[in-house]
Amino acid sequence: MVTTKLHANQRASGNIQVSCFDRENEVFKVCEMPSGVEYAVDLRHHRCDCGEFQVNRIPCRHVFACCANQRLDWQVYINDVYKMDQVRRVYRARFRPLGNPVMWPAYHGPRFVGNPFLRRVAKGRPKMTRFLNEMDTRILRRSMRCKQCGAEGHSRSRCRQSGGSSAGPAEE
Repeated sequence: MVTTKLHANQRASGNIQVSCFDRENEVFKVCEMPSGVEYAVDLRHHRCDCGEFQVNRIPCRHVFACCANQRLDWQVYINDVYKMDQVRRVYRARFRPLGNPVMWPAYHGPRFVGNPFLRRVAKGRPKMTRFLNEMDTRILRRSMRCKQCGAEGHSRSRCRQSGGSSAGPAEE
């Protein structure tokens, strides 16, 4: 894939004109001819305004145009990752054999640990998430007082003296 990308960039560099440059600092200004779009190319820092040179780490068509204009070797600007000596260096290390599969430890499958924050919300009243302050504590609030009988500790809906359906046996 890298070689096809390189060849495509080399072919596309033919319609690019290098208009001004600073050979001392290896900075060039290139212009694509049909569209007139200008790009700045910095060969020393491996940068091009199109962004392809930085992302792929191989010369873009603007770099090829600069190298052709100044008779520079474009292979210098290919990253070491794409070179064969780096690939060989990866496989230089010795690999340990895996051994007999009978001697491997038993595998019981993956161990799943559930994330409690991804659980579905249970039915019923939502859990309160706000932070409580001194006004919210029951100790500082007055106790409940029934509006029907005036006794403390229950409300009118739970009062035994009312004749409602939820009321218990009436005391007489």
